[in-house]
Amino acid sequence: MPHPLRILLQTTIPPTDDDWSIARFSYLRDYLASLTDKTGNPLYEVTARDREPDSDGNDPILSTLGDSHYDELWLFAVDVGDGLSPQDLQGITAFHQRGGGILATRDHHDLGCSLCSLGIIGSAHHFHTHNPEPDTARHQIDDINTTTILWPNYHSGRNGDYQTITPIAPIHNLLKNPTSPTGVIQFFPAHPHEGAVSVPPKAEKAQVIATGKSMISGRVFNLAIAFDRQLDTEGHLLGRAVAESTFHHFCDYNWDARAGCPSFVTEPAGDTMQTEPQAIEDLQAYLRNLAAWLAPA
Repeated sequence: MPHPLRILLQTTIPPTDDDWSIARFSYLRDYLASLTDKTGNPLYEVTARDREPDSDGNDPILSTLGDSHYDELWLFAVDVGDGLSPQDLQGITAFHQRGGGILATRDHHDLGCSLCSLGIIGSAHHFHTHNPEPDTARHQIDDINTTTILWPNYHSGRNGDYQTITPIAPIHNLLKNPTSPTGVIQFFPAHPHEGAVSVPPKAEKAQVIATGKSMISGRVFNLAIAFDRQLDTEGHLLGRAVAESTFHHFCDYNWDARAGCPSFVTEPAGDTMQTEPQAIEDLQAYLRNLAAWLAPA
């Protein structure tokens, strides 16, 4: 029997009850762990953890990830800039260079900007004070309702609601869903203030796979960048990767607002992820596609 692929779900903060710690990604963990092959064998062995720095400030798993047994890293950058030590970044880079698959996602303003030092994947992420979007016309507030958050903060909808996405042709395998009426994923979870991602200049095998549209300004913004395998300057065949505009696409609260949120979240929540049947089906199809596509060659 083949061994299930090993997926690490990882945040960049220590365990914290009143924050976006890994406990708030339990629906994702449980769904991936529930997937089986045709004979009932589990497809994925899922580990979910927060960052646990040692006395030197390094996470014992991330800093040695290149030598680990993991096949995929789903990294939720929920820090304010201090979420990854230099040794952590070296471990993740070594993991990528040996073909490990990486999902790297963040949020608005500078939330998750520790990703900026993560090689070619990090260069796909744009923040307020770190690697801002090249188009300076976008250096302006989009979500005008939450005044404490600065750009990038694209308003795709309320937490708990879905957003209608625009898949980019040719349709990437990550966005195909045979159960959808169109055969293509139409819905992602929404969030009032998403971050910004784009294709880096040196990413030869990267592409925008889907865009969203602000419900306030009407601006179109990138939701996800997919990196296929490519050689780096040292000759390593890098694993596949996805850079995504917000970790809220994967949070319990954004799938079902009844799951609750940290106390600092004050925006009114919605419920259309629950009232539109295709929304959850599309989300689950996307997760299945991600887990399969990010697997090492």
